[in-house]
Amino acid sequence: MPASATEPPPPALIVHNAADIARALAPARPVTLLSPPGFALYAGCLWWQSLLAAACFDGPALLDCADAPARALEALRLGLRGVILDPAAPAFPRIATLADEFGATLLAAPPPALDLAGEIAPATLAAWLDAAKNPA
Repeated sequence: MPASATEPPPPALIVHNAADIARALAPARPVTLLSPPGFALYAGCLWWQSLLAAACFDGPALLDCADAPARALEALRLGLRGVILDPAAPAFPRIATLADEFGATLLAAPPPALDLAGEIAPATLAAWLDAAKNPA
């Protein structure tokens, strides 16, 4: 979800809860918050929106809707700006059109990301952010 077509999105971090979001934001560097795979199916779009709002996060965030276009539509209607939907879903083209209309980003696969589940050392997080920002 770049600011321009030539600017890559900030590095992605998979966050599972509010504590993960706090760890992701602690380095005070641009990041893309990414839900775990299929998060929309078991936690819901509103829960994701609530996690982001509680953290006052207004940067790029992607909700993984797996192969559920109804969840992707729900996310768009809630005002979420980034969704991931399996392109094999029959309604993918329609969701892509709606994402454009809503000014949202629709991805067919999640970007490379560091999963913050479990213990991640601050140095590991910093290294990921540096490497993702400056790919070789």
